[in-house]
Amino acid sequence: MRKESARRAPGALEAEVLSVLWSADEPLSPTDVQARLEDELAYTTVVTILTRLHDKGVASREKHGRSFRYHAVDDEAGLAARKMTKVLDNEPDRDSVLARFVTQLSESDEAVLRDLLRGKGRPR
Repeated sequence: MRKESARRAPGALEAEVLSVLWSADEPLSPTDVQARLEDELAYTTVVTILTRLHDKGVASREKHGRSFRYHAVDDEAGLAARKMTKVLDNEPDRDSVLARFVTQLSESDEAVLRDLLRGKGRPR
């Protein structure tokens, strides 16, 4: 009987690699990322994930010798904001989507949004 390996959820590997980049104080090489991951991933898999993150604009890279070093462009909040903006950009009726979003906010989230729009708060 063949043992089936557990499949990861879509985007799980990218999330793991991003987590490693977020926790780093400096840009990391694929080897550095591979060493910091809990799972034992092949070097080529790590390079592929880092390349995808770079292509999506989520990670930047700088040349270091013959390879690259990577770092996250945004923190977790910035990444979530980037995703929300991308969703809005793909909607033909942006105003309706924003209106619906705002009507579904909790009272506390609405208060935060009002403060931000008045310039009384700042993004964290």
